Amino acid sequence: MEELLKTLNTGDFLRSLAAGDLNIATEFVWLIAATILSMIGGAIGGMLLAGKDIGYQFSAMLGALFAPAGVIPAIIIGLAILNLLNSY
Repeated sequence: MEELLKTLNTGDFLRSLAAGDLNIATEFVWLIAATILSMIGGAIGGMLLAGKDIGYQFSAMLGALFAPAGVIPAIIIGLAILNLLNSY
């Protein structure tokens, strides 16, 4: 497995991701990871808030769709601020 990571340049990518280096590739990975986590959290929150009223599946779907609407802009602004602070 280690040889595969060294030959495909993914080793450098994984090292920069683990070290906290901010470049366009790592920012996209963090954006996708945060979006997936917000969808999971939104689905759980939707089920807790409105599961009995409108049904658990429908409330989970609505929660998963509406949660990233607030999270994605916050993540982009946060990564931009971190990128600016990293350059100083």
